Amino acid sequence: MHTSSNRVIGTTELFYSAQGVSLCLVPNRRHRSMRVIDFRSGANPAKSTIVARLARQEDVERVFTLVERDEITTWTRLGFQREGTIPGYYKRSDAWVLGTTVDRLMAAHTDESGMRRALVETDSAIAERTYQLARRDPRVQTPPTNSSARLQPARDADVRRAIAAAGRARRALTGFEPFGRDVAREQYVCTARGGFSLVLGAERQLCFDNAFLELLLAPRTDKETASTCAAVGLVCDELFEQDVASCFAFSPADEAELAVVFLANGFRKTGVLRAHLTRRDERVDAFLWTRKLAVPTDP
Repeated sequence: MHTSSNRVIGTTELFYSAQGVSLCLVPNRRHRSMRVIDFRSGANPAKSTIVARLARQEDVERVFTLVERDEITTWTRLGFQREGTIPGYYKRSDAWVLGTTVDRLMAAHTDESGMRRALVETDSAIAERTYQLARRDPRVQTPPTNSSARLQPARDADVRRAIAAAGRARRALTGFEPFGRDVAREQYVCTARGGFSLVLGAERQLCFDNAFLELLLAPRTDKETASTCAAVGLVCDELFEQDVASCFAFSPADEAELAVVFLANGFRKTGVLRAHLTRRDERVDAFLWTRKLAVPTDP
């Protein structure tokens, strides 16, 4: 195994190649999670053990992968659970998100009879209650607006300061850590009257015309929700102009105001990712939000 430096400070990509397994692992130190990118398809039973061992080594609690439909069975056999989909992630085909906690992965060994033990699903009552509350919110049918909202590219120094301030306040949803490989990252700041300022990031995978959208902060008031809703809409318009076909995002599954923001901007909930995020030292489920922005075109 060897590591190579990533463009984001303090983050590395991990590469493993042995035992007929070839993997790239992208850890997220903030959320203590790790994405698994498999370079060699097939149900090699060594994959599960290797991923669990490397996750422990990197002090990671959650692992997940994105695959096309024909690889779903492989990863469920390895102990991962199907949690959501990203329509059009691979331009003309969908990505399926499968994940598990490292504790579950370690426990997913054969029992005395040689049969794999079933993994117990996390209680999803809170996520469902939050989603239904947001779905019925009048602001979803009549999206809140803020005519003073303005979007512009954010300077690196301003982004770093905003992340540091959000961290001190224990409000940071992200530090804009990498999600994928070979991507282009763009940062924006949206401002509005009343002192509103929000940093947003879009990580674009150019080969597939998709984008991962992140918000640094969640809104706390109705006015902040209206401005955040406008900010997300402006970024989606910008991504559309850049020929992005598919956009996706995560949000804590108990944050109703964020759910309103995404629903009001035409996103659909296409998954609930178990214990995917860390907030104030506790693991929380995450909604997976997706939106088709345009019809993909061939190069």
